[in-house]
Amino acid sequence: MGLTSIAIGAIGVVLPLLPTTPFLLIAAFAFARSSSRLHRWLQDHESFGPLIDNWHRDGSIDRNVKRTAIIVIVVTPVITWLFGVPLWIIACQIVVLSAAAIFILTRPLPPESHRSQT
Repeated sequence: MGLTSIAIGAIGVVLPLLPTTPFLLIAAFAFARSSSRLHRWLQDHESFGPLIDNWHRDGSIDRNVKRTAIIVIVVTPVITWLFGVPLWIIACQIVVLSAAAIFILTRPLPPESHRSQT
């Protein structure tokens, strides 16, 4: 389950509608129960570790991560439109992405003491 979640999360880095962080959290959960080596690797990972640490500690999302996510959310329907996708699909995409944006924007920032580490 952990390796599958890592793979899906990695795909989510390039596919905007597929979220990365939830799959990383699932992987951390699975590795914590199955492989201390992989769990430690994920927590110590330069990119993924701070995301997992912030979420586990206080449900927070770093400002830079929020900014990147919102930029991708705004650009995705434009790219979809440029590919000539039907407008009803773009409308559905906007609804889903708006819900994701609201969720992201309503999460707290990490406490000041942890921001320099992320």
